[in-house]
Amino acid sequence: MKRALALLLLLLLPLSGCGGGDFSAFAPGEAERLVIYTSHKEEVYGPIVKEFQQRTGIWVEVVTGGSGELLERIAVEAEAPACDLMFGGGVESLAAYEQYFEPCTPAGVEYLRRVGRSDEGLWTPFSCLPLVLVYNTRLVSEGELTGWADLLDPRWKGRIAFADPTVSGSSYTAALTLFSCIEGDDWDILAALAANLDGGALSDSGDVVESVRSGSRYIGVTLEETALKQRSPEVGIVYPAEGTSAVPDGCALIKGARHPENARAFLDFVLGRDVQELLVSGLSRRSVRTDVHAPQDLPSEAELGIIDYDVHWAGGLKEEFSARWAALTEAAA
Repeated sequence: MKRALALLLLLLLPLSGCGGGDFSAFAPGEAERLVIYTSHKEEVYGPIVKEFQQRTGIWVEVVTGGSGELLERIAVEAEAPACDLMFGGGVESLAAYEQYFEPCTPAGVEYLRRVGRSDEGLWTPFSCLPLVLVYNTRLVSEGELTGWADLLDPRWKGRIAFADPTVSGSSYTAALTLFSCIEGDDWDILAALAANLDGGALSDSGDVVESVRSGSRYIGVTLEETALKQRSPEVGIVYPAEGTSAVPDGCALIKGARHPENARAFLDFVLGRDVQELLVSGLSRRSVRTDVHAPQDLPSEAELGIIDYDVHWAGGLKEEFSARWAALTEAAA
């Protein structure tokens, strides 16, 4: 009876670790707990966590925040981890903190695509996130925007929706994808991009599609997921002619976690077919499983022209990239 009451309360509690009153008297013991740090929005983690709780009876505490913020917290807490599993964050970000993760081989690993996987099993991709271009259909003609090279075209100067890449993980990936798809010196390309933004980098990647829709920017760069969810008659989507990156976000078991078996169970769950099919059918994302395919109205993986994106190269470049970006933006101010 007490266990049934605890499971009922799981469905009533907020998923973050605060608010909603003190129900700790009904919480299971340590063996049935799990602490997750996530950078996902509630619309993504909410239904997944609730279903996991219902199926397993494991009491999940969810702590939310930005990827960088949470990974830094994991590093600070390394001697006495408070978190069991990092759920979210691009795998390039996870690669930069791999020393804090424990190798883990999830069930069904043979069905996972190779893109973005850790050879040592220190993190596991969760969903595939291609980058796309968007444009305002009232201000830009169809076919006028074709690929990454357009971000450097002076005719779009000051009209590009692009978030600050030292703040936004997706914009950092976009900048490095630009390096990979355009010939030339990487830092010259970065300088040209900064000049074309004309001091107008957005503070939040979540503002990209809205700024294009409203007409305050003509074109922009965002994740396919975001573009699909916010698509409207005023917003068109372009898959870059040069190809694109599809860097997954991921999950990682924390070294020294207090509830490692529960964390492994959650990892198995989110990589299972049920959740991976939910990504496609309900969350506008692409699965990392080879046996779960994108909807027929979207380009196939082969049609996307996915580039070879080295996550360790991306992680290792971040410090110098940030310094150069700061210098470019200060000079433009």
